[in-house]
Amino acid sequence: MVSSARVRAPERRSSLRHYISVQEASLQSLVRIQPESHPAVIGSPIGRRTIGPASSGFGRDGAEVLNSTVNALKDGQVVAVPTDTIYGLACLAQNSNAIKKVYDIKGRNGQKPLAICVGEIKDIYKYCKVSVKKELIGDLLPGPVTLVLERAEVLNTDLNPFTPLVGVRIPDQAFMRRLCQMCREPLALTSANISSHSSTVAVHEFQDLWPQLAAVVVDCRPIEDKSRLGSTVVDLSVFGKYRIIRPGCAFSSTVHVLEHKYGLSEDTG
Repeated sequence: MVSSARVRAPERRSSLRHYISVQEASLQSLVRIQPESHPAVIGSPIGRRTIGPASSGFGRDGAEVLNSTVNALKDGQVVAVPTDTIYGLACLAQNSNAIKKVYDIKGRNGQKPLAICVGEIKDIYKYCKVSVKKELIGDLLPGPVTLVLERAEVLNTDLNPFTPLVGVRIPDQAFMRRLCQMCREPLALTSANISSHSSTVAVHEFQDLWPQLAAVVVDCRPIEDKSRLGSTVVDLSVFGKYRIIRPGCAFSSTVHVLEHKYGLSEDTG
């Protein structure tokens, strides 16, 4: 029995000040950002764009990390990023060439789908057709859960062209949410590893992939969930039903929310 209906990853990422580096191009140099050196500033301007309103603070160096990562993504590159569960590879979901790069880097089977990652719950309604209550989504996201929904027509047809469904994530982590908000479009997201290899919780664990990446974002606080199970993946595309595709790290709490709070029944068909 869980004490709260809301699904959450371990409490850990409250400020962008904890992201210590972006390694660009050849990944040969680190620009260290010391958390204690830069006090938090709400709504710090980044070039001509302002990130905000923000509930968590970030200083100038955190803004530079975000800017560098956004620039790499906008340039059609693939970057490695920390999430609330494991390290991931990300690119712009609407960029077909970038999606192909992700599959090539991982050696991933082309019939295995990529999830998308957005910054806010309202973004889900743009890229997915939602048949569950908004309150249900709010109880699961942001958090270590991937919701599989029917995809909307606006989503890139080269992303998972073999299925009418798409998994969507909002990690419970400030950096990833800000990154999606700044890109103003969804990211395609998958684990930072060679396909079929173990998931990674530290950047050195996927060092073999570095030469193929435009940037690696390093969180100086390690990912606390060492299970390497990744997010819980649940299919909510059938009205009134749910189907667990991958138990992941939040299985029990997710099922509790779906069954006991919203009365969904498991789809066993």
